[in-house]
Amino acid sequence: MNKQARGISPHGKRAESLKAWLIMLPGLLLMSFFVWEPLLESIRMSLYKTENIELVEFVGLRNFISVMGKTNFTQALANTFAYTFWSLLIGFFLPILLAMLIGETVRGKGFFRTAAYLPNMLPGLAVIILWSAFFSGEKSGVLNILLSRVGVPRQSFLTRADLVVPIIISIATWKGAGATALIYMAGMASVNPELYEAAAIDGASVWQRVIHILLPSIKKLAGTLLILQIISVFQIMYEPMVLTKGGPDNASLSLMQLMWQYAFGGSMDYGKASAVAVIVTVILLAMTLVYTYFNNKESDWD
Repeated sequence: MNKQARGISPHGKRAESLKAWLIMLPGLLLMSFFVWEPLLESIRMSLYKTENIELVEFVGLRNFISVMGKTNFTQALANTFAYTFWSLLIGFFLPILLAMLIGETVRGKGFFRTAAYLPNMLPGLAVIILWSAFFSGEKSGVLNILLSRVGVPRQSFLTRADLVVPIIISIATWKGAGATALIYMAGMASVNPELYEAAAIDGASVWQRVIHILLPSIKKLAGTLLILQIISVFQIMYEPMVLTKGGPDNASLSLMQLMWQYAFGGSMDYGKASAVAVIVTVILLAMTLVYTYFNNKESDWD
């Protein structure tokens, strides 16, 4: 059967294709200007010795070698992976659980949705200042006041290297979990209620319905949000910068904070800052490609 017999002429297909490109054109232009051009400029700048933003001398990979040869880079890289690990441990399953609990609420569902999303509406800097008062090591710190009521001596939470990364991730999770939960709720709402009814009639427990019906229905959504969460956490910067200034002893220093230090922390070395940015981009690109590979492989199996 030819195209004319199906009612789609070559001219019509070209017209539809042109319309699609015209619709995408504004987005493509914005992405080129705000994403690709800065990325390509960062790659170019990472290969030069710079004075402020002026390119002085082509040095090849010397900026990368210099950056990766320093101990603060190794520490920042390890910390960034630690942030990612704790974010998956603390912050990945919590929004799913929150979405399930709100979804099962009979009364006041709108109130709980608003309450869950409210932290995401607060300015990020205000959230960090709020929690810095909560975890303050002084006697006036909110957590220390609460602990003193049960006889626990004053603690200095933000100066303990073993606690600072989980604390920062807990703060980030508190701020963003509600918004992610609403996305999961939208995905859960698309599940056919008849599946739950049939499972209940067959004697399936709530836990079995969750495992065999709910979670498989949001698997692809969870995978997409997983990679987005990793990308977001890997670029964490202002939380450790404001809360701990990267301390104690660089225990909370992230790669993005290290990039900021090179660019604005006194040396104004934009070449090395760009090198750190390119390294972060390459790591995230590799993670995304690995995720895409396994996701496509799983789709082929399905």
